[in-house]
Amino acid sequence: MGMGAIATPEILRFRNRMVCMLFVLLSLLTVTGCGPSNTYPAQPITLLCPWSAGGGTDRVSRQVAKQLEQSLGIPVNVINATGGSGVTGHTRGAQARPDGYTLTMVTVELNMLHWRGLTSVTYENFQPLHLLNRDSAALFVRQESEIENLDQLRDEITASPGRIKASGTAFGGIWHVAMAGWLDQQGIDPTAATWISINGSGPSIQELNAGGVDLICCSLPEVDALLAAGKVRCLGVMADERVAGFEEVPTFKEQGHDWSLAGWRGLAAPVGIPTERLSILQDAVNEVAHSQELAEFMGRAGFNLSLEGSSEFEATLAKQDAIFKQVLTGPAFASLSGEHFGPMLFPGVIGCSLLALLVILVRQASPNEYQSHSVEEDRLSEEKPEPDFGGSISWGILCWVVAGCLLYSYLSEVVGFLLASVVLVTGLLFLMAPPDRVRWCLRFGFPIALILSVGLYQLFSVGLGVPLPRAWLGW
Repeated sequence: MGMGAIATPEILRFRNRMVCMLFVLLSLLTVTGCGPSNTYPAQPITLLCPWSAGGGTDRVSRQVAKQLEQSLGIPVNVINATGGSGVTGHTRGAQARPDGYTLTMVTVELNMLHWRGLTSVTYENFQPLHLLNRDSAALFVRQESEIENLDQLRDEITASPGRIKASGTAFGGIWHVAMAGWLDQQGIDPTAATWISINGSGPSIQELNAGGVDLICCSLPEVDALLAAGKVRCLGVMADERVAGFEEVPTFKEQGHDWSLAGWRGLAAPVGIPTERLSILQDAVNEVAHSQELAEFMGRAGFNLSLEGSSEFEATLAKQDAIFKQVLTGPAFASLSGEHFGPMLFPGVIGCSLLALLVILVRQASPNEYQSHSVEEDRLSEEKPEPDFGGSISWGILCWVVAGCLLYSYLSEVVGFLLASVVLVTGLLFLMAPPDRVRWCLRFGFPIALILSVGLYQLFSVGLGVPLPRAWLGW
């Protein structure tokens, strides 16, 4: 039977059968005896750092990554997933594929962001692996600054609200809360010092040197080099006692300011990693955490090595979360919110936009009963009537596309990106092809889908570093 331009019922049935067979084949593959390799790890691991390069979290992350490479025998790549006051990195880490190939250097902001309404991610979305260090906050000014102690800084802020510009991290980060908490403890409006939101201590230190801000709040190790060079001066550290390695720096309490607060860093993984892989990962992390090499690095850099295993770290996260709930939801910090949008606003806007686009596509695909025809077209249509599959076919195609995308999102995790993409693209080519092109799709559909899928994998996974499901074929 020839395949002309008319959509005969036979051709439509054949095309639908082909599409059904492709999706059924992909579904059956999930229950076959094939499966991913049990060897772990078999590919590079990504270590997400929620803060900018050059800061304390970045330095600790890169040291841990180097040692994990030695322990596991595979590359461990540090990715600075910055933005949103730490929201980007922590959210990306919590929502990563639980296959053991994505870790996150979580920081104290994990216990803070959701209480500020910036994200729905909490510590419960992570599997804690190991707490690595705690560092108390401290205040720094340039060496030539006229402010020499905390009393002078307090008086200056009180006398000229808004004139002093400070930074150290993004708006609402731990160093911001540390300084705002001290101001509140002193009976001063936390917004009396203008906080300049900068994503991390590294860029904040550069801004202090350039004169863009008057002081910064961060940990002592992060400013170690500038302290040693005499370019900055520390007004005090928010600790109960002087910090080892920085004994010349007085505490807040010594100066009559009863306030202390510290940040922390630790390794965590997304919830749901298979037990065997989690055990291997946990052993490697424990080896690194208790190594002499890490202790020496922390000592040289001035970081306070504070170790807690998985269960202890989880208890610490729960305790800190309760503390920051009380702090950040209280009236003293209400003025610090500055956030006018909840975490689901933009996903909701995107979802509504996609729904509106789908409605538009359906309306465009449906036959237009008011479409004008010429007299000749009307005469020809009377002589050679065609079955009217227009509206039902349009709706059917859209339903197939939606079903295919949903099936792909699930099966790609099982069979891998490459195989799932090839089957999906091939099926859509058959589905969308005009009747006179079905034979062409039989010949060229699979090669086109294969080339397109391989190209997309190379672009996103290899070129842009976006982790894609590998599963059976390692793709």
